[in-house]
Amino acid sequence: MTWSLDARTPVRLLAHAAEAPPGAVVLAEDGAALPPAPARVERYATPVATAHPIGCACCQPRSPAAIALDRLFLARTRGEAPWFKEVVALTATAAGREAIMAALEQDSVVSARFRAVA
Repeated sequence: MTWSLDARTPVRLLAHAAEAPPGAVVLAEDGAALPPAPARVERYATPVATAHPIGCACCQPRSPAAIALDRLFLARTRGEAPWFKEVVALTATAAGREAIMAALEQDSVVSARFRAVA
């Protein structure tokens, strides 16, 4: 028998704020509706397409979604946010959903701390 344990914090993508449990820690795209009583909210901007390569001198090398997830992680470890076992991600656009998935799959810091769940 093989055991597998994934200690990364799950990120659950939801289409509607009403689906979020009471007291949820929320990662929300700008413009996305929020649940009635979230414990903590971090917002991120929808990324703007650019013709520049990732990490060029004039562009930010990390996405706004990745930075927002970092802020949530650091707030939890510093005791500035309640200890949470899950992050609820709320998006207003397809681009916002893609930004979260890209951060979870491609950003090495984020993917070491968080994982997507259904």
